[in-house]
Amino acid sequence: MACVLEAPLRMSVLSEVTASSRHYVDRLFDPDPQKVLQGVIDMKNAVIGNNKQKANLIVLGAVPRLLYLLQQETSSTELRTECAVVLGSLAMGTENNVKSLLDCHIIPALLQGLLSPDLKFIEACLRCLRTIFTSPVTPEELLYTGPDHQTILFNHGAVQNIAHLLVSTSYKVRMQALKCFSVLAFENPQVSMTLVNVLVDGELLPQIFVKMLQRDKPIEMQLTSAKCLTYMCRAGAIRTDDNCIVLKTLPCLVRMCSKERLLEERVEGAETLAYLIETDVELQRIASITDHLIAMLADYFKYPSSVSAITDIKRLDHDLKHAHELRQAAFKLYASLGANDEDIRKKIIETENMMDRIVNGLSESSIKVRLAAVRCLHSLSRSVQQLRTSFQDHAVWKPLMKVLQNAPDEILVVASSTLCNLLLEFSPSKEPILESGAVELLCSLTQSENLALRVNGIWALMNMAFQAEQKIKSDILRGLSTEQLFQLLSDSDVNVLMKTLGLLRNLLSTRPHIDHIMSTHGKQIMQAVTLILEGEHNIEVKEQTLCILANIADGTTAKELIMTNDDILQKIKYYMSHSNAKLQLAAMFCISNLVWNEEEGSQERQDKLRDMGIVDILHKLSQSSDPNLCDKAKTALQQYLA
Repeated sequence: MACVLEAPLRMSVLSEVTASSRHYVDRLFDPDPQKVLQGVIDMKNAVIGNNKQKANLIVLGAVPRLLYLLQQETSSTELRTECAVVLGSLAMGTENNVKSLLDCHIIPALLQGLLSPDLKFIEACLRCLRTIFTSPVTPEELLYTGPDHQTILFNHGAVQNIAHLLVSTSYKVRMQALKCFSVLAFENPQVSMTLVNVLVDGELLPQIFVKMLQRDKPIEMQLTSAKCLTYMCRAGAIRTDDNCIVLKTLPCLVRMCSKERLLEERVEGAETLAYLIETDVELQRIASITDHLIAMLADYFKYPSSVSAITDIKRLDHDLKHAHELRQAAFKLYASLGANDEDIRKKIIETENMMDRIVNGLSESSIKVRLAAVRCLHSLSRSVQQLRTSFQDHAVWKPLMKVLQNAPDEILVVASSTLCNLLLEFSPSKEPILESGAVELLCSLTQSENLALRVNGIWALMNMAFQAEQKIKSDILRGLSTEQLFQLLSDSDVNVLMKTLGLLRNLLSTRPHIDHIMSTHGKQIMQAVTLILEGEHNIEVKEQTLCILANIADGTTAKELIMTNDDILQKIKYYMSHSNAKLQLAAMFCISNLVWNEEEGSQERQDKLRDMGIVDILHKLSQSSDPNLCDKAKTALQQYLA
């Protein structure tokens, strides 16, 4: 009856996912628009107030598809509105949900929605934007749409003054104008939205860019035009399914990856393509089957394959010095390609010597290559299948642990995220990682000043504690120390607090473990619980804390720590009558476990709780209109009658 935190969840990370959640996402791809609409409506009903369901759907890739449908001009207004409502509901979940939405570039999509003539759709977009921008994890600069210099240039009429230079008779002038537009449009929705509608000699700017990336144009011009269209697409000004992206920009960038191209062109082509497809599942799929791209990228690791092929000695010397840039670009593109699709991940891993190349990349001297290799590993580690096979066969946890020993924060953040996946309950790497001193390493991460590292450290420990043996749980508690545990529970970041509570909840599961841990750390844990229930915390934090109390109440001897603490009992009583149903339900779990009549001392516990007025509250709740509360109250009352 203990409330175990069943699936330790990571937003941009793999999680155990139920079949029913997958069913919701699958329906979004139905060819029948009416069925898609019904699927979105059903999804909306399923996620309301259900954070676990929200997390599952995010992990399964619902967000990119919802954003795709929201931006489709062929989608009905009703469908686009429902998509915005579901995204708004996902944003009202945990802070990690908001981070996942931001990672999928939801802001430009919603801002574009404000241009719609339909008021209901605009309202749904505005509600979602408001939810996202009131979250503490949303960077302010996302609303402040770009760096200062872009805005200054834009405000001084740069777009209008430069546009006519694209049709200059001078190639150099055309190229400089093109480069200027690529710089202006990068991560800048304001500029990008304007560029889409700019006319030059009666032709729209995107059409001019498309002409400039045709095969008969100089490579430099093709690449820079492709960058302009890529940046405009990522800023939300051009749809990802627009022909100029799917049939022109993407194939052009894939062409740049061929071994006929110069090193710099191959690097720039791969990195731009990685950015273009990073958040869009459909573009990832299209790219993966264009010109054998996955196999083509394998050549990036064999450069230069033949010295005689490069007759220019200066060029050869230059390329040998810069060959690491090719490897970095390949890892980046592989990471984007494998971000969502299981089949693509499988193809990447089956590419010749791929896992060995990643392992080698993790120990390269170039920090950029190491970071790109870790990102690639992180992307592939989202696959349950690969965690069970290739990752185990190549023991990737060994070089990963080595990377974690001494690396800059930028690498540590991605490497520790990957470690979180390798520590999921079904991963065969979990045991050897534990034996290699991971507890000590992760406990040290929880003390980092870097917020992302603190989150990942505690998150990995939470995954480690899930269904773990008592020895591992004891090691974690010993490694963290009571002082550090209190430090984490009073962290200013709610994400750290929630993960720490999740860790506690996973530690306090199965009766022998509950009783053992509470016998050694009971006083401190009860103190922490009191502290949180008295503090100014949100509903999710208090709900998680009450669930920890419910687990303690499920212990054989541990429950006495609650029964002898009148302050805690009064708090449980208070939350039974709270206005929030989730908190009421969590408090009811505590009561049910305390009054369960098959356990020793149940009569005394029942009597004490009756004297406190708990039975009166149970009678009242048994008449509740909420079916969950009603059922739980009736179950608890039956224990008094048995």
